[in-house]
Amino acid sequence: MKRKVLIMGAAGRDFHNFNVYYRNNSDYKVMAFTATQIPDIAGRKYPSLLCGPDYPNGIPIYDEKDMPALIKEFNIDEVVFSYSDVSFNTVMAKGSIVLAAGADYSMLSAEHTMIKSRKPVVAVCAVRTGCGKSQTSRKIASLLKEMGQKVVVIRHPMPYGDLEKQICQRFASINDMKRYNCTIEEMEEYEPHIGEGHVVYAGIDYGKILEEAEKEADVILWDGGNNDLPFYKPDMHIVVTDPHRPGHEETYHPGTTNLRMADVVVINKVDTARSEDVEKVKKNIIRINPSAKIIKAESPIEIKDPRSIKGKKVLVVEDGPTLTHGEMKYGAGFVAAQNYGAREIIDPRPYAVGSIKRVYSRYPHLERILPAMGYGKKQMEELRTTINKSPAELVLIGTPINLAAHINLNKPSMRVKYYLREKRPVLKSIISEMLQKIK
Repeated sequence: MKRKVLIMGAAGRDFHNFNVYYRNNSDYKVMAFTATQIPDIAGRKYPSLLCGPDYPNGIPIYDEKDMPALIKEFNIDEVVFSYSDVSFNTVMAKGSIVLAAGADYSMLSAEHTMIKSRKPVVAVCAVRTGCGKSQTSRKIASLLKEMGQKVVVIRHPMPYGDLEKQICQRFASINDMKRYNCTIEEMEEYEPHIGEGHVVYAGIDYGKILEEAEKEADVILWDGGNNDLPFYKPDMHIVVTDPHRPGHEETYHPGTTNLRMADVVVINKVDTARSEDVEKVKKNIIRINPSAKIIKAESPIEIKDPRSIKGKKVLVVEDGPTLTHGEMKYGAGFVAAQNYGAREIIDPRPYAVGSIKRVYSRYPHLERILPAMGYGKKQMEELRTTINKSPAELVLIGTPINLAAHINLNKPSMRVKYYLREKRPVLKSIISEMLQKIK
């Protein structure tokens, strides 16, 4: 008899695991998905178009809190944990719920879920959300371009819209983002690459996405999400760490797996982290993966007119996932406000509305900072309202995109950009050596 499976996810890794391992597997029947982290996923269906002939009615998606009842209702044999950026304690806390409800608890390894490409693959992953994957990916894409390679970026999934329309998406211009009705979360990842002339693919079916990307790429650059494992088998696996959260590189899933698999490990933000924390991260890397090459990098900020910050009442807006499940208390915008003499950094909580207000209840570590949550039009409007209600004289935007260009603000704003700067430039030679080996 087929084993009845429930997949725990967050609208990304869970769908990929189904596509590559369960969709045409006669040993299993996936009865349901559960969803967490991302709003408004529960209550939908993974559509039959993506499920294959064994699932003519699609697969229902429920809220994770309903999991014990679902195990009983569907007589589930096995629950597969399939999302990222959670502590080891959280992984086993979820496991205890599953085991108590009478089901087995499991995970799929990278070997069972990575797709092999015909082209060289460089994967950029991390040990936590917010380590600096995006700026590292942009740096590597630029280096590959300098080396005469046509690089195509494939981004970890963010399927928050109509799933049937998001099977395989190609982004080469800002108009493509408008055509696909991208959310803030999607634009933050796609727009910086597009601005530097790189084609980006994303979607849901990463087998089909790879087939299309290979038609125009010399090299595939996997731009990971959260601290998840690569969807493609990398020829070079680069993993980014963050000394602002020392120790997290050995206690968060699946980031620690990434660290153990890494060929190259980047210790980012060494310009703003304490030297003893940088050293702690380095020692942990050497202990966990002694064969990995270690690169130290800075994450300097760029501001068009830093003098205009001095003496102002400032509202700081930062990348949403980095602050929420990434557990960071501040980002580049907050650093800029402090460094350039803001008179006051406003507490956004009294002005928060709707889902933005609920974010502060769920993540009490957030105080004088506003996460740029934008998983849909309604939440984007609530973010806009929260910003406009505040008494800020200036909004400092530390997100990867120009937020003010996408939501209508009633006050002046300024972007705080950041990029990757190696302490000793070696990435280019490491990547060149990799390409030579696989030719």
